[in-house]
Amino acid sequence: MKRTSKTLRLAAVASAGALVLAACGGDDDSADGDSGGGSSVEADGVLTIGSLLPQTGSLSFLGPPEFAGVDLAVQEINEAGGVLGEEVVHERADSGDGEPNIAPGEVDNLLSKNTDVIIGAAASAISMTVLDQITGSGVVQFSPANTSPDFDEVDDDGLYFRTAPSDVLQGNVLANLAASDGHSNLAILSRQDDYGDALSEVVSEVFEQSGGTVDAAVPFDPNATTFGTEIQQIADAGADAVALISFDEAKRIIPEMVSAGVGPADVQIYFVDGNIANYEGEFPEGTLEGVKATMPGPELSDDFRNRLLEIDPDLNDFTYSAESYDAVIVSALAAIAADSDAGTDIAEHIIEVTKDGTKCETFADCKELLENGEDIDYDGASGPIELGDTGSPTAATIGVYEYGANNNHSPLDYILGEI
Repeated sequence: MKRTSKTLRLAAVASAGALVLAACGGDDDSADGDSGGGSSVEADGVLTIGSLLPQTGSLSFLGPPEFAGVDLAVQEINEAGGVLGEEVVHERADSGDGEPNIAPGEVDNLLSKNTDVIIGAAASAISMTVLDQITGSGVVQFSPANTSPDFDEVDDDGLYFRTAPSDVLQGNVLANLAASDGHSNLAILSRQDDYGDALSEVVSEVFEQSGGTVDAAVPFDPNATTFGTEIQQIADAGADAVALISFDEAKRIIPEMVSAGVGPADVQIYFVDGNIANYEGEFPEGTLEGVKATMPGPELSDDFRNRLLEIDPDLNDFTYSAESYDAVIVSALAAIAADSDAGTDIAEHIIEVTKDGTKCETFADCKELLENGEDIDYDGASGPIELGDTGSPTAATIGVYEYGANNNHSPLDYILGEI
């Protein structure tokens, strides 16, 4: 699809602070987890990256592109001579989706292998269950996909970071997309967890600020086997658009929505980053035609996609691959700046290598600048990054996509926002 070139400037939700958006061309289930408190991991001369990403569960479709991003970054770092004279080591673990909550045990396994940085989890609620466990051990937690605004408020000892922007930004874009499409009545069907609750709240507030009405905001239990009661509430609301905030359970929800007369052929449906995926073969042809979706991340270059495909030739989705790649690259550059692989030392330099220095876009170029004593400003595959004091991006891009008759999505727009 041809990308438009328009300008969009909006006010943020009042409680979220100022936010500016400009169009440019074209996570999470709650569960109680272990708390940390372990001893700080000492530098051992080898930067060990652990990945706590979904191999199983309702977000498992995000695993392949995220693991590919981590693997590509590690490969390119080692091809450029590694970090502090040694090759970077990558240890994998499965975050699951909280049912059952396997993440704490997987984190224990990663910590036993002297990991310095853990990339993950993808789901905000999973990250919350292990944040104390990771940061209490003096290890950096760096998520490529957490979007809950709550992470800007947590007590993390300065050890939590993310390359995905807060849902304050995605919620603004989604709400204003629905309004600009001419809809005045919106219904929201959302996961009842940290991710769904936060994103639903932002979408509701911004849509109503735009002059629209949210006729129903209905939470659902993601572990339910059917969703008939909740979907009937959506149908009874009579809204002219529906935002579905879910994970992989969209595969079960959409057929029920179709049966209830509120499927994509009946009402405009909007997806989000948690359920934007390639559904070819999952539904009859044409089921999702016309559905629109939002997802953090810029347009990926053909070169980056091809490099990922060399890592995993079976990739058919690239969601959060760039954010995963950049989390590893930034961590490695921070280790060089710190002259240490210890997590606490790396954390002190993560923000500074993403801003206010000489621009560089590859690990090799940035490494050379650092070794020559220069400050750097790494701009990555996921965008400018520009991490703020809370460890979250202060600027990011939200992609807008539309599904075709093949039940797969293609880009319409990319919206640049500053929080």
